Amino acid sequence: MSTPLTEMTARLQSHPSIRSKLGIAQATRILGLTAHSDGRPGDDAAALPRAGGYDLLAGEGFIPAFIGDDPWFAGWCAVMVNLSDIAAMGGRASAIIDQVWAPDADAARPLLQGLRDASAAYDVPLVGGHTNLAAPALGLAASVLGQAQRLITSFDARPGDVLIAAIDHRGSYRNFDNFCAALDAPHDRLCRDLALLPALAEDGLVRAGKDISQGGIVGTALMLAECSRVGIEIDLDRLTLPPGVEMERWLRSFPSFGFLLSVAPDDAHAVCARFAARGIEAGAIGRITGGSAITMNRDGETAPFWDHALTPYLDLGADHA
Repeated sequence: MSTPLTEMTARLQSHPSIRSKLGIAQATRILGLTAHSDGRPGDDAAALPRAGGYDLLAGEGFIPAFIGDDPWFAGWCAVMVNLSDIAAMGGRASAIIDQVWAPDADAARPLLQGLRDASAAYDVPLVGGHTNLAAPALGLAASVLGQAQRLITSFDARPGDVLIAAIDHRGSYRNFDNFCAALDAPHDRLCRDLALLPALAEDGLVRAGKDISQGGIVGTALMLAECSRVGIEIDLDRLTLPPGVEMERWLRSFPSFGFLLSVAPDDAHAVCARFAARGIEAGAIGRITGGSAITMNRDGETAPFWDHALTPYLDLGADHA
């Protein structure tokens, strides 16, 4: 029987921002990568052990439509999303490199300015990269290096954990489903907000987690569940929405500051309090379960969203531990 909740989950299942992540599985299969490979694919950044902690390496590329719609914002996002990936791992970013393609310097200018502005805002230096000013169209990718003392990974969520969503609501939609709360924020606040994640990791308060990516809350929950080989129940009645934003759009939105965290129940209050102290919405929106299903509850009704055992999303190897 069709209901508003089952109809919404069906639309989310077929939405391009959710389905685009299926390309990860195709790439990892061609490359021969699994969750056992160096850097542990499936995490937000590759973690490479070193004395006293880990080196972290993350990278992002951008679709042509996004770059063409707003080149300056694309440049900004190339920095912002990479820094979120490092923070999601419990790390602190140290340097950024960029890869830019453009027909000429004038076409590249707003994109490069966005990179420069975000680098200054987050106080992480651009240290070089690759530039091609004879390309037929704009193209952009960026990579970031960071370090962590103690990791937050995608592989350690446990049944019984609380699922916490921590998202900065002090923003608005810039384009597509990108909810940006960074552009008007004081630079010091941006840096201190990201620093919450490594502090939580070092204090042992977060078991697992992920940066909320282009797949939104539901796609990110699915990736977290598959990496940890668990199920997740999302209680939509407990999810706080920014003013004027509809539930369905929020579930697939990509916030400029947003994380899903798997936390032991006894630590949930302390974790939420850390974010609340910085004006960031944080609350328990569900729980980690056994099995492999991601389900959504609303008004006493439950609807399935995805079962990663039946339909792998990242497909990192069925036997990974």
